[in-house]
Formats: sequence, structure tokens, C-alpha cells
Amino acid sequence: MDIRRWILAFILPPAAVMNKEAGTIMLTGILTLLGWLPGVAAAVIMILQEKKQAKA
Repeated sequence: MDIRRWILAFILPPAAVMNKEAGTIMLTGILTLLGWLPGVAAAVIMILQEKKQAKA
């Protein structure tokens, strides 16, 4: 499932963080509307933080 989330993060960033809270999804959506790159960056950061928390 991890590879699918990475692909979604680059294609449609808000869909990659659907397992988060509504505010997080909205923030990623707004950043994506402002520009594709900020949305992708936010989604990637959130995926990496979740992965880091799962390891701990």
C-alpha cells in the first residue's frame, strides 16, 4: 500500500492523506490549489512523518 500512497502524493496530494483529519486534508487541498508543488511537498512530509511515528 505504501507505493500507492507515494503515487497518489504526486498525482493527487489530498488523496494521499485521506487517513488523516479533515483539517489536514483541507490544508493539502488548499496548497494543491495554490500550486501543485506545495501540495505534493505537504503530502510527502505527512507520509514521512506517519512512517516515522510507526517505527517509534
